[in-house]
Amino acid sequence: MKNLRSILFVVGALLMASVAQAQQAKVTAFVPFDFVIGDRAYSAGQYWLKSAGESNTLLEISNDRNPGEVMVLSNSCETVLPSQQTKLVFRKMGENYFLSQVWVAGHLTGREFPRSRTEIRMAQNHEKAETVIVAANLVK
Repeated sequence: MKNLRSILFVVGALLMASVAQAQQAKVTAFVPFDFVIGDRAYSAGQYWLKSAGESNTLLEISNDRNPGEVMVLSNSCETVLPSQQTKLVFRKMGENYFLSQVWVAGHLTGREFPRSRTEIRMAQNHEKAETVIVAANLVK
């Protein structure tokens, strides 16, 4: 019985380590349009996103023109089936794009960004939202 508990503990620890490592993935994507995360605007370009810290609540965002990283709060989101591709999901309202989610291929969980004040205001004015997906890649 003691051996079984030890084996289960080791297997659990290994699973947790692999999940933590997978969530620490660095994602890169070329975003062909200007977009908003929270209340901050970003110009079109190449972007890198990665978790900052163990909680995965903060994401570091950097681009090819501005090497300084920006920290953005995110929430966990889940899906029933693993994501089939690594991607950034945007909501387009009018001419504005809002980064909504980040997914890594093969994972059931992703990161989701809170809606900005502008996005909430547009939704209250019955602006239709359209989903736009940008393919991304994992960086090792």
